[in-house]
Amino acid sequence: MRKRINKPIPLIQQEVALKSFFPGSKISRKSDFEIKWTHTVKPTPLSECYTLLLHYKKGEGAKVYVVSPKPLQLAKGKTRLPHVYSHAEQRLCLYYPNDDEWNSSMLYIKTLIPWACEWLMHYEIWVGTGEWKGGGIEHNENPDENEKSE
Repeated sequence: MRKRINKPIPLIQQEVALKSFFPGSKISRKSDFEIKWTHTVKPTPLSECYTLLLHYKKGEGAKVYVVSPKPLQLAKGKTRLPHVYSHAEQRLCLYYPNDDEWNSSMLYIKTLIPWACEWLMHYEIWVGTGEWKGGGIEHNENPDENEKSE
């Protein structure tokens, strides 16, 4: 069986979709090589507000960070955030790259951003209970050991 090759969505299209769904967001794009999107989200009506940064760079893939609040609160008795690629950078683990769960042929507004909001919802539950209910695969914090480039 031949592996399906997905055609990347041009970053100009990603930018248009981001502006359409999040008109107040901050977006910077360098041609079709790099895009940065920053916006404040509220995962549920009872949630706090969080500022996210989505950064895609060709050859490095997409990374999503919580830039505010920083540092994120930890659950009682915990010393590190659960399910992140970087505790210090607050870089979220949203998909398992080796399983091809995400690639650049997918719209950010339908994948990475909703996944980040879901991660934040599970994070808030974790802060209250100390137990991560968001699923996922255990991995090292060092991104180089966990992912392949997109």
